[in-house]
Amino acid sequence: MSLTVLVDYDSGNLHSAEKAFQRMAVDGGAGKVIVSSRPEDVARADRIVLPGDGAFPACRAALDRFDGLFDAIDEAVTTRARPFLGICIGMQMMATRGLEFSETAGFGWIGGDVTRIRPEDSSLKVPHMGWNDLIIDHPHPVLDGIETGQHAYFVHSYHFQVANPDHRLAHVDYGGDITAIVGRDNLIGTQFHPEKSQKAGLRLIANFLAWRP
Repeated sequence: MSLTVLVDYDSGNLHSAEKAFQRMAVDGGAGKVIVSSRPEDVARADRIVLPGDGAFPACRAALDRFDGLFDAIDEAVTTRARPFLGICIGMQMMATRGLEFSETAGFGWIGGDVTRIRPEDSSLKVPHMGWNDLIIDHPHPVLDGIETGQHAYFVHSYHFQVANPDHRLAHVDYGGDITAIVGRDNLIGTQFHPEKSQKAGLRLIANFLAWRP
């Protein structure tokens, strides 16, 4: 039976994400979904999901406090090409570096920096919080059935500026372009919370659970 692991490293409440992934796994016959902080569970996973709420440096430090956990993720993703989904800060940590409070090394899986949102319209507040319309930049199997104009739910003050435009799969407009989805090879990441994004979010989760890069 296929196994999807949502990585728990004390950086966010995973209850709603767990329920959404379990629901879509049942609906699509995609096997078992568990929440775990155990490297051995990550090592045997067929798919890995890394959520994250808060600040980039704090999330990276929290992940590193779990002995062997990042090594298990990195080996599964970069050596064995297991499908990986990063959510919110989990997506941002895929970058080369984050510049929130202090420069912090990311995983280096997708080139680019995570920088503060600076809307051109001074009336727009930061954090970027609430619903926004997705603009699809590049097709991808995980985006099947998701169209430009569908809504997603965001809560963030920093955004991923990708080095290679081909790696930005979707964006939103918030006084300028804000990266919404990144991806390459077996990697996908969403700045928004798919588990809170209703129709588009559940479709993305279902697509990820069926995806075979």
